[in-house]
Amino acid sequence: MKQIDIVFPHERLNDVNDILHKHKVGGLMFYDIKGRGKAKHERVEARTVEGYTTGRTYVPEFGSRTILVVMVSDTLVKPIVQDVLTTLSTGSAGDGKIFVKDLGEAYDIGTKQSGEVALGP
Repeated sequence: MKQIDIVFPHERLNDVNDILHKHKVGGLMFYDIKGRGKAKHERVEARTVEGYTTGRTYVPEFGSRTILVVMVSDTLVKPIVQDVLTTLSTGSAGDGKIFVKDLGEAYDIGTKQSGEVALGP
């Protein structure tokens, strides 16, 4: 069993969800996060709430992204990762990251099942 963490722009959430439906992944979790990557730090013009320019500039330090966490069987990892790479990649540094981790055990509290069966259909 593996845990796949996918970090990507929030606008692409439906694309990732469609990929997981295609592979019949039972469930997922996602969170809105803020962080910093390797992207170039360039000054941008500050704007007021109403959208007017202020003449000031600043360097945005942290960007917003979404992290989606899903647990899958070992056989699903490569097809899911390949589909995410194909669908989300634009060649930009801001496209995101994928992390794959080993899971020792999984339990379904309601059914009391364990192992890959606990991950659901």
